[in-house]
Amino acid sequence: MENEILDKVEDNATVRVWSEKLQLEKGDSLVKGYISELWDFSHISVTQNELQELRDIWAHWDDETKQLFYDNYGDLPYLLDIKVDKYLFQAMAQFWNLAYSCFTFGKVDLIPTMEEYTTLLRCPKIQVGKACSRAINVPTLVKKLMNITGMSEQWVTAQIQQKGDGKFIPWVSLRDMVLAHPDVKKKVDVFALSIYGLVIFPKALRHIDEAVADLFD
Repeated sequence: MENEILDKVEDNATVRVWSEKLQLEKGDSLVKGYISELWDFSHISVTQNELQELRDIWAHWDDETKQLFYDNYGDLPYLLDIKVDKYLFQAMAQFWNLAYSCFTFGKVDLIPTMEEYTTLLRCPKIQVGKACSRAINVPTLVKKLMNITGMSEQWVTAQIQQKGDGKFIPWVSLRDMVLAHPDVKKKVDVFALSIYGLVIFPKALRHIDEAVADLFD
């Protein structure tokens, strides 16, 4: 069994080297002199955010608020009850290509398409032609959160936390807003942002990453 695992690691390393060499020759985002940080073994953390607070909030909403959510964001709440298969994550980790953020199977690189994300999230309103484009004048994180939450610049600035190289907003701040916000539309928006940050694209436990706010906005 141990030899089989080592063989898999060696095969995966060969594929990564081939993939990076070929794509570097043809020109892409890898800079000259790039060295692949390939580990013989990786520690995979499958720790998840606790989602019970999100479930409780959803359960206490009336039908009108829930329908407003469905109309704007599709069936995202169903993700709150999906069980993550940690063994599947561990099995797939050996095929994850760190250099290109995709899965490499043999000589084939695979990454979910926008159509697959649309189906996964059950949100048909995703504009496929615009999802991967970026506006020329990108607003700051503060401006994005002001737009999403409807809160003042002073309040938003006070909530943003720096963690390493990234900026985050704590879930507790968004939770309190969802529970008390007088604007139902903004309450729904913040709840959707929370699902994106805690369930779909989690990075730091109980925090929503700046990149998620960027994508959501």
